[in-house]
Amino acid sequence: MNTATIRIPEEKRNILKAISSMENRKLNEVIVELIDEYIERHKETLELLSIPGFHDELIASSNKFKKTQGVTIEDARKEMES
Repeated sequence: MNTATIRIPEEKRNILKAISSMENRKLNEVIVELIDEYIERHKETLELLSIPGFHDELIASSNKFKKTQGVTIEDARKEMES
């Protein structure tokens, strides 16, 4: 497995070291677990953004919403029912 060097502020590193020591785990294991959790949290967003045109459609919808200030729930229900 290839490795990489990362810089972590000393204050955060000390906290991570204390946690890993308390859990009787290697610091590397804790950091890899944190990275895995971060990736998992963002995986769906990455999948959506990989859909061709999705990002542009999202931006256009957001701009349209900002211009029109949205719709009421009642109007949205009527639109969905029709």
